[in-house]
Amino acid sequence: MRQPKIIDRSQDERFMREALALAAEGAQRGEVPVGALLVQDGEVIGRGFNCPISTSDPSAHAEMVAIRAAAAALQNYRLPGSTLYVTLEPCSMCAGLIVHSRVSRVVYGTAEPKAGVAISRGQFFEQSFLNHRVLIEGGLLAEECSEMLSAFFKARRA
Repeated sequence: MRQPKIIDRSQDERFMREALALAAEGAQRGEVPVGALLVQDGEVIGRGFNCPISTSDPSAHAEMVAIRAAAAALQNYRLPGSTLYVTLEPCSMCAGLIVHSRVSRVVYGTAEPKAGVAISRGQFFEQSFLNHRVLIEGGLLAEECSEMLSAFFKARRA
């Protein structure tokens, strides 16, 4: 019988804080402040923040940017054993990418009640048709992640 892999959560907060810093960088550029970082064996292999406005690319979500960077860096479209830290619950587009790239674990900050598919608008990652299982953990630094988004949209409306 195969032993389950022990998950090291000791650096989760540090990596989520780095994702928050990436989100802030995106906000400074006028993008919705979402940051993402992909980690494998304790090393950051990909970073990203939302940039669909500045790149005229509707797929340029933080998760997409970070996963593309990691795949390019490793020269592999599969990223097993990696953890994705993202400040906002993933949408359906990003969830599909997470499964196809074989990310092992997603740690997100705050829920996305309008479009999040981990828990808010359905449990995409629990669907029986998926050929890869992803461990989902939400709520890490949720208040800080939520406050950054709220402040951004409040300033935008002003």
